Amino acid sequence: METEITNEAIAKLEKTLRHISGAIKHNGRKILNNYPITNPQFIALQWLLEEGDLTIGELSAKNGLAFSTTTDLVDRMEKNELVERIRDSNDRRVVRIHVLDKGKKIINEVILKRQEYLGEVLETFDLEQTQTLIELLGQLHVQMKSINEK
Repeated sequence: METEITNEAIAKLEKTLRHISGAIKHNGRKILNNYPITNPQFIALQWLLEEGDLTIGELSAKNGLAFSTTTDLVDRMEKNELVERIRDSNDRRVVRIHVLDKGKKIINEVILKRQEYLGEVLETFDLEQTQTLIELLGQLHVQMKSINEK
């Protein structure tokens, strides 16, 4: 039994993951066309819902966007009543971005539609295949996070 992964296998896996990511993004953009938010706003709202209230700097780091770009993004989301700026109760100099009900509703609807799409894709998989896929992708994600944090 081979113990080393070949460069050919790694290249094939990278290409497959890139194509899967592209398909998910493409479908996600189609879903977002029915909502009054842009893809960067969707990503920002997801981070805020997953992580809780964040500062502009923290959100910039999560999104990989410049501070000024994130400020403009938050300004537009605030104008559309998706988020609000709130002062930190422990340090009034700190301003955090908080998702409002309208933003939560949109994100939950979009994520549900993305899950429905994935469910449709997985219809040809049996339960064991689906569980194996979940486990392996989970392991891959944990290992990636571990390497990225070094």
